[in-house]
Amino acid sequence: MSRIGKQPIAVPQGVEVKMEGSVISVKGPKGQLQRTLNPEMKVTVENGQILVARPSDEKNHRALHGLTRTLIANMVQGVTNGFEKSLDIVGVGYRAAKQGKKLVLTIGYSHPIEIEPEAGLEIEVPNPNKIVVKGADKEKVGQLAANIRFVRPPEPYKGKGIKYTDERIRMKVGKAGTKKK
Repeated sequence: MSRIGKQPIAVPQGVEVKMEGSVISVKGPKGQLQRTLNPEMKVTVENGQILVARPSDEKNHRALHGLTRTLIANMVQGVTNGFEKSLDIVGVGYRAAKQGKKLVLTIGYSHPIEIEPEAGLEIEVPNPNKIVVKGADKEKVGQLAANIRFVRPPEPYKGKGIKYTDERIRMKVGKAGTKKK
């Protein structure tokens, strides 16, 4: 049996979980999330816990079991605590600023890059070389952070670009030059 899938998900105080067919909606202090789950998975809400069961031991049911449980657990965690990803900007003259809700990046192109977050997501710029993406939906937070990083990914020779805070860039050695005889 799936070690992750069989674990119950505790529903904290102030979080409301509703199941309507194969659609689960979770409402909490940070917002509301809704997701359509695979109809073959059996999800039950009882005694302040969410349980996920699978109909058989077929390979696809075993794979969906842990996935379904993790998706629901991320929804519950998102509406209670939220998720955040932080990015660092490395490079001389590279900086970020916030105009209203938009993120404006000045990163070596001839024009500034503007990024507008989706509803439910928030971008913070604590200092000009740091960006923090926050939100309740883990998938959307990660995707927005990846889109921001994609604008100028870190290059391996000088390390300039936008990188995740916990990311390590593998530096390459530059040209060695030619030897004279």
